[in-house]
Amino acid sequence: MMNQQRPYRMRMFRSAILLTLATLYAAHAFGQTPVRAVTTWKVEKYDLNVTLPQDERSRSVSAKAILTVKNVSGSPASTLTLRISPTAEIATVQVNGTTTEFAKSEEKINAATSLQRAAIRLGSIAPAGIVTVSVDYKLNIKDNSAVATISPGGTQMLPLSFWYPTPNSWYFTRGADTAAFRLKVAPSPGLTVMSAGKLVDGGFDQNLRSQPFFVAGNWDVIDQNGIAVHVPKGTGAEGQKRAAELAALFGEARTYVATVLGKAPDVPLRIVSSRRGGGFASAGTLIVDEGIFRRQKIDSLTAMNLAEAAAKLWLGNTIAVTGEGYGVITEGLSRYIATQFIESNFGKDVADVERLRQRSSYAAVAKRDSPMATVSPIDDFYYPEVANKGAMAWRIIAKRIGSTQFSDLLKAQAQDGELNLTELRQALSEQKPLVDFFLDQVTDTNLLAGKPVAAGGETKVALRNTGSTDVTVDVSATTQSGEKLVAPATIKATSYGEVAFRTNATIVRVEIDADKLYPQIDYSDDIAPRDTTDSDPLLAAKRLFDQQKFADAEMTARTLLRDVPRFDDLRILLARSMLAQNKNADSEREFKAVIDEKLPTSRSLAWANVGLAETASRAGQNDAVLRFANMAIAADAEYGASLAARNVRSKLNLPLTTDASVTEYFAAFDKAASSNRKADVDALVLPGEVTKFSGGVAGSTEQWQTQVRQIDRIDANTVLVEANMVIKLLNKETETGIAVYRLTKVGNAWKLSAVEMFEVR
Repeated sequence: MMNQQRPYRMRMFRSAILLTLATLYAAHAFGQTPVRAVTTWKVEKYDLNVTLPQDERSRSVSAKAILTVKNVSGSPASTLTLRISPTAEIATVQVNGTTTEFAKSEEKINAATSLQRAAIRLGSIAPAGIVTVSVDYKLNIKDNSAVATISPGGTQMLPLSFWYPTPNSWYFTRGADTAAFRLKVAPSPGLTVMSAGKLVDGGFDQNLRSQPFFVAGNWDVIDQNGIAVHVPKGTGAEGQKRAAELAALFGEARTYVATVLGKAPDVPLRIVSSRRGGGFASAGTLIVDEGIFRRQKIDSLTAMNLAEAAAKLWLGNTIAVTGEGYGVITEGLSRYIATQFIESNFGKDVADVERLRQRSSYAAVAKRDSPMATVSPIDDFYYPEVANKGAMAWRIIAKRIGSTQFSDLLKAQAQDGELNLTELRQALSEQKPLVDFFLDQVTDTNLLAGKPVAAGGETKVALRNTGSTDVTVDVSATTQSGEKLVAPATIKATSYGEVAFRTNATIVRVEIDADKLYPQIDYSDDIAPRDTTDSDPLLAAKRLFDQQKFADAEMTARTLLRDVPRFDDLRILLARSMLAQNKNADSEREFKAVIDEKLPTSRSLAWANVGLAETASRAGQNDAVLRFANMAIAADAEYGASLAARNVRSKLNLPLTTDASVTEYFAAFDKAASSNRKADVDALVLPGEVTKFSGGVAGSTEQWQTQVRQIDRIDANTVLVEANMVIKLLNKETETGIAVYRLTKVGNAWKLSAVEMFEVR
């Protein structure tokens, strides 16, 4: 017993430490130390004026941020601490129009992350008092990332880059500041700026609670029923079809969420394509991976992102979500509602696959999680826990009280424009033991089913619940003839139970919690006899595939697909296992089944096209090989799939693709690399991109030779260039292989923006 309780106690102790640290982070500057986590300042509005670089090489953004902040504590406040990226250079700070001194310091979040603090002394500001603070600063970005990019080809600043000053950090247990904002951005030449809200006088007026962000790019705009889809410049007819489908799905998701949470907010809906930041959404604007417009259909991740973006229009934007554990609502409740929408739109079997993905993601961290009411974004398991375990918890609660009653409860609690766990606990008082378990305890539940035992015209199954809460679940039995029998069972906390199936048929398999409602620390022992020892069924088949035990991988995949026939990732492994055994016709059928799925992953789409290219190659159908390989490459979904597609395409011995401007570019790059002139190399690279690669090339190269093999056009301003490479670095032997470079056109010149592959050895 002592060994079982120790991990639990250690996790609870760690949660207490994190809560204490969050309290210290939230403390005022100049030595004030609150005794509990209290929010002192709340942002009422942001007014941001931003100027992006007007030249190609600049790595700085100039900005002026005006914050209207309110003292929401019960005591007078005399200091205000603003937090911003460590790369920001603050020039001046004004309080109510008067220039004020400020003290800079570092706020260490963890070993890899820190923020810059600017502590400002104020006169005594009474409770509910309002102050206007203006900050002039520059933000310097060395390397581009998903949250902060400065580039002549596209710029974006997302909240997690901490690009604007604000009192409350995203790492606080009560969450970051959200408020209405006014945002005006002077873009770099040739770029258009997108954010959330209505476009007024050259800026964005966003009246919902949000965190300021913007994306600048070069798009074509497709309007579908009032939803603007910003697609990459030069997107063709198939990509425009995806745009229409995305807009329709976004609109349907908003309509669905309105049935759950009430009247939809009147805000513009936008879908914006970007190379980075796909999945970020706020106040009606969603960033999607630009690759979606080159794929055959909408993938499952994009569909879920759309649905969650719709849910967050209410949860966090229209409705303020406050207090500790806010992520259980903004992330967990949003994901639950989004998955319910997927079920209503695509069917329960498709939604169950999404739930399986969520469950597998959570299972990876289940043995080291913290109570959801106190978990902090500082934890690396924050999103897997609050989003996925949170969604499971809300699903069980909704099932207990009824979906209509649950919807009515949410609407009632959100009538005042705010929602938090405290008031939801009170509203769910009749479910107190269950709610408290989910919010205040770490996961300790493991449901086990024993092997079926037949006697006297019935079959009994022993059940076990290791968790500290009672569970009510369905137990499913499968007879020798394939008939399914279901019986409900309640198993008390840390106890045993039993269920009996009155049948003369031979039961060969049983499963506890057949609907997979409960978060558990182990899902593999829900079934007897046990199929695998992995909670994630994909891992069981992939392990065998990676060991090149293809017959075993095929058998395992077939067994596991019995329960989740729509699980496209697992079907891909089945098809690839059969292909490796030269079962060409069977594998081709499975690859086509994946492409025909309603919501496959982008990775599955890519591998399905690779598989069809390979089966076509074996049949000598060169036109089909080229078509399928090109679709896998265009999908840009996974490194391995893209490399495999290029390898199968190369067997066709296609003539080299020629483009004079691309050939001239690589002639210049080869010359600059071989001469070891860093400035010349840097001039050919998009600023902020592939800095380690370009730095490694310049200064250590004896020979650098690029032969362009194939050019795949991505959009009007982007190409992928596949090339044969011959290189020799200092003190090394000559190496050869293929590389794939992403080139982006800036003005009339190509610039290297990414090295997608470098298989040179």
